[in-house]
Amino acid sequence: MGHNHSHSHAGEGNKKVLLLSFIIITTYMIIEAIGGFLTNSLALISDAGHMLSDSISLMIALIAFKLSERAASHSKTFGYKRFEILAAVLNGVMLVLISLYILFEAIQRFTNPPEVATTGMLSISIIGLLVNIVVAWLMMRNGDTEHNLNMRGAFLHVISDMLGSVGAIIAAILIMYFGWGWADPLASVIVAILILRSGYYVTRDAIHVLMEGTPTNIDIKEIIAVIEGTKGIHAIHDLHIWSITSGLNALSCHAVVDSHISIAESETILRDLEHVLEHKGITHVTIQMETMQHKHDKEVLCQIKSEPNHEHHHHH
Repeated sequence: MGHNHSHSHAGEGNKKVLLLSFIIITTYMIIEAIGGFLTNSLALISDAGHMLSDSISLMIALIAFKLSERAASHSKTFGYKRFEILAAVLNGVMLVLISLYILFEAIQRFTNPPEVATTGMLSISIIGLLVNIVVAWLMMRNGDTEHNLNMRGAFLHVISDMLGSVGAIIAAILIMYFGWGWADPLASVIVAILILRSGYYVTRDAIHVLMEGTPTNIDIKEIIAVIEGTKGIHAIHDLHIWSITSGLNALSCHAVVDSHISIAESETILRDLEHVLEHKGITHVTIQMETMQHKHDKEVLCQIKSEPNHEHHHHH
């Protein structure tokens, strides 16, 4: 199918961008870390720490893309596609932890601002900003930063890193011209809050996928209306819509059809529905057809029954 071809093509683009970004970021991260310690700037050290998390996140993202290409097996019927989402969770949690560490360091520096070598700090920050702009541009131009959670996690790392470099530049200028020593830890706090925000959103979205929540780009009411509005289908029940990984949404449900509908007709209905649902963003469709005689009074969405050992079940 053409969709799978475009999906693999996007994956190749993402991998190339990630590899190039990883090389650029890691090289500059080492320079910035050394510069931060030599100039005694927390803003630079926090930015380097953030760049370290960038490097790790880019490496995890790369491994995730490689693993997700593995074929499905008897033990992993969907292959390793979910590894991308696990990588996104790891990425998000790492961002949160780094931001908390920077906040802790900054609070200590507010009470006792150390001497900072501002010229070195300014030069390194400007180069850092340029490096991040190049990487962010590469990712936006050649990678799927909008729909792929794994790629978006890595991209958000770079964007908040870019803002970190801006913070360090402003702090260096304020210390140089006004002698405001507190500008360095303040810049670090701003960076930490930005990192914390990115980390929260990436983690939240990835956990939503792991919890098999309805994909954010899918309108469940619209999907129900589309299926129930199909000629020959009376109603649906036990509907589930979830994401296997970024850009790969699945649907399963039971559809109640007319008892006189032949197998050939129900196959035509299924084919038409698969085509319509693919345009609605659902690529993996499983619909079980059943007749009115087979129908039970069931809810559209699958109800979990409590007290399985009792004869009387109550719907939650």
